[in-house]
Amino acid sequence: MRARDKVAVRALRATLAALDNAEAVPVGAAELRGVALEASPVGVGATEAVRRELSEGDMADIVRAEIAERLEAAAKLTAPAHADRAADLQAEVTVLRRFLDAPGAV
Repeated sequence: MRARDKVAVRALRATLAALDNAEAVPVGAAELRGVALEASPVGVGATEAVRRELSEGDMADIVRAEIAERLEAAAKLTAPAHADRAADLQAEVTVLRRFLDAPGAV
């Protein structure tokens, strides 16, 4: 972000959001029904759910999925008017691949 690399920031923010979403625990439909107001949890953190802990493999799979999504979108942008967006997507792929290729990375 300090380098003001907009492409890298966009790719990293989207990937961090995907990782954050993957850590979320799905709420069961039964948990949402039939709770009386007076029986509701009260207090700071009372409604917080423990998040899933992702393994390195899970994180790498999510980064790979983000790369695949960008490659697919770039492949669909064949019109000359969309050349800049396709190039941006390719640049985002390059940024994300660096994290998969780095030693000790995801």
